[in-house]
Amino acid sequence: MSRGIFIGRFQPFHLGHIAAIKFAFKRVDELAIVIGSAQASYESQNPFTAGERVSMIKDSLNADKMIDCKKTLIIPVPDTNIHSTWTHSVDMLVPKYDVVFTNNAFTGYLFIQRNIAVTEPKLLNRSDLSGTEIRRRMVKNLKWTHLVPEQTQSLIEEVGGVERLKKISDISIHKN
Repeated sequence: MSRGIFIGRFQPFHLGHIAAIKFAFKRVDELAIVIGSAQASYESQNPFTAGERVSMIKDSLNADKMIDCKKTLIIPVPDTNIHSTWTHSVDMLVPKYDVVFTNNAFTGYLFIQRNIAVTEPKLLNRSDLSGTEIRRRMVKNLKWTHLVPEQTQSLIEEVGGVERLKKISDISIHKN
C-alpha cells in the first residue's frame, strides 16, 4: 500500500486543494494531509487556527463523494526555525510515506535534498484558487465563496473569519 503526504497551509482550504487531493489519490492508496505552519493563526497570511483548518478540510472531504475519508489523515505540523530539520519534524508526526505532494518549490527542495520523491499536483485555475487571492478578496469585499467548498465557507462564517481577517489586515497596515 502506498502513502503520500500533501502539504499546505490551507489558509483557507479551497477547491484547488480538493483537486490536488484527487490528483494525489490517483497515485497513492492513502494520503496524509499535512497542515503546515500549524502554530500560526490570527495573522494576515495565516488567519485561521490549526483546528479551524482541520475542520475545513475534514468537513469538505466528508462531503465529497469522490474522496474516501477512511484513507486520509489530517495532521497539523508546526514550523521550526531551522528549515533543514522541518522535514524530520514531519517524519516524526506522520506515518511512513512514499511521496510528497506540494507545489511549494522550497518545500519540495527540502524533501528532494533527502532523496524523497516529490510530485507537483496540477494547479487548477491558480490565478483565483490561491489562499492569497481568496484572503485578498475577503478583505476587499469581493466575491470569494465560489472558490471554496461549502463546508469551508460555513466554517469561515461561523468563526467570523472574514471580519477577523479584515481586523488583522487593518492592524498589520497600521503597524507598518
